[in-house]
Amino acid sequence: MRAEPISKRAIAFIDGQNLFHAAKAAFGYTIPNYDPKALAELVCARYDWNLCEIRFYTGVPRKEDNLFWSTFWSSKLLSMSRQGVTTYSRKLKYRDKAFAGPEGRTYTRAIGEEKGIDVRIAIDVISCVVQDKCDVVLIFSQDQDLSEVAEEIRLISKKVDRWIKVASAFPFSASSKNRRGINKTDWVKIERAEYDMCIDPRNHCPPKI
Repeated sequence: MRAEPISKRAIAFIDGQNLFHAAKAAFGYTIPNYDPKALAELVCARYDWNLCEIRFYTGVPRKEDNLFWSTFWSSKLLSMSRQGVTTYSRKLKYRDKAFAGPEGRTYTRAIGEEKGIDVRIAIDVISCVVQDKCDVVLIFSQDQDLSEVAEEIRLISKKVDRWIKVASAFPFSASSKNRRGINKTDWVKIERAEYDMCIDPRNHCPPKI
């Protein structure tokens, strides 16, 4: 029987874009105004988990594709790294996508696509578990592709006879379209009052020209 440890080591894995869109749907925020370190600390304090590490993942556009968001994320990622957060970023790839317009017309717009972030998260989660770096895997995401990772962690837990918990945390309100955490994980809902306690006080938006 796998014994539940009294002191539980946690590592937070934060999907930056997924977290942003969840907060936008739940609370109406139009920029990623969260402080990842504060959010991870808040959730871990709720369950008395010992937060050992924070890892943050996001796609970032090139300056020539979107100067505003490229500048924003460069500033925010630098700020996070100075707080001790491990950051991982990949350049967005832009593809033309067709949209329906007025009077039955269609138009195309270049849309940035985030490739490989969920795969990177999955690799890092499994690596940390195999190396026995944590007892709790705390994923800030609702991406169901990561449910396969949760299932893999269960198999590893049985094989090595070790207690391991996988939880998915996400902003939640009555206006949330997606009200589910990652399947096969414990769901951690973050209400508006809690989220607002973890808003980044630093302004990463570039000045208007």
